[in-house]
Amino acid sequence: MHKNKATLIGLIAILLWSSIVGLIRGVSESFGAVGGAALIYSVASVFLVCSVGMTKVREFSRAYLIWGSLLFVAYELCLALSIGYARTSRQAIEVGMVNYLWPTLTMVAAIIFNQQRSNALIFPGFALSMAGIGWILGGEQGFDLPGMWANLQDNPLSYGLALAGALIWAAYCTVTARMANGKNGVTLFFMLVALVLWAKYLLMDGGGTLNFNLRSTLYLALAAGAMGFGYAAWNVGILHGNVTILAGASYFIPVLSAALAAALLRTPLSQAFWQGAAMVCAGSVLCWLATQSVKKPTLKG
Repeated sequence: MHKNKATLIGLIAILLWSSIVGLIRGVSESFGAVGGAALIYSVASVFLVCSVGMTKVREFSRAYLIWGSLLFVAYELCLALSIGYARTSRQAIEVGMVNYLWPTLTMVAAIIFNQQRSNALIFPGFALSMAGIGWILGGEQGFDLPGMWANLQDNPLSYGLALAGALIWAAYCTVTARMANGKNGVTLFFMLVALVLWAKYLLMDGGGTLNFNLRSTLYLALAAGAMGFGYAAWNVGILHGNVTILAGASYFIPVLSAALAAALLRTPLSQAFWQGAAMVCAGSVLCWLATQSVKKPTLKG
């Protein structure tokens, strides 16, 4: 596949991902955190089978199958359950913002583990992204340590899962770039996520009735489509496209995601929240510029 085309497909994934927080929250309000997530990944798996096809396991290296599947499943559990377990719609949006630290963390991981060249802009960029999250979690007052601590104490599980997810996804992107050898295992990975979630739903959460209606079914179809097609497009992008451009573009997900989630969930967001979201984006852009401004050495034959 041509590199520019693959990069464009990866950019489409970013648009789809921006809608995920609001859609997952909408599904969880109807089906519960675990049941809703299990339904999303089951339907998304069907979409992936139809669009990407079944995963040909024999074509993958054992290392990629093991580490890729473990990291992918762990991340998806963190993402879906962190949003589903949020106590309010506002908290779900905040949890989503914590999860969106992954672009910055992915770039840092690329520098540390994949020898991505960069300059000193990476340091203020990382600091500004982290400060932006603090600004968001501080509430109406902006960066307020007591307010941030009280916010975290209100639901440490959701915020902790979101942060863990951001770290795990950065690791997944790094592993994928080094071990996948151009292969795409997203269909298999989604099926594994669905299996784990159904096991948790039946064994640990006691099952229960899933109440379908027009609204919940619509949210389920939209969420599954955004998840399934988004990851299919993202894997094409990171395997065959320009990873640096995709990472840079993904830094703008927080603002777009918050705007879409606020509209879907009918949740007003404060000026301090938008200031923090802008800081996350600005810091992420600095991280991207830190790698773009470094000229790669010319290879001689």
